[in-house]
Amino acid sequence: MSVLGEIVEAIAEAKGVDSAELEIQLQEYVDTDAIRSLVAHQGDSWSLQFETPNHIVRVTGHNVVIVDGSERQRLA
Repeated sequence: MSVLGEIVEAIAEAKGVDSAELEIQLQEYVDTDAIRSLVAHQGDSWSLQFETPNHIVRVTGHNVVIVDGSERQRLA
């Protein structure tokens, strides 16, 4: 699964719905190319935070997606 797919999964989990039911387009809230570039980066000392309706999402260089302060997903 792509990093963007894993972020969507984490947001869906926080909402308590299946990701197919989630009506969100990440690119409306964050530069998705920036996320891909950061994940591909050699270092792990970065963190990117953005907001979607009702949620604060943070993706870290340690391959973790955090939604509303709770670790929700480990990136593959």
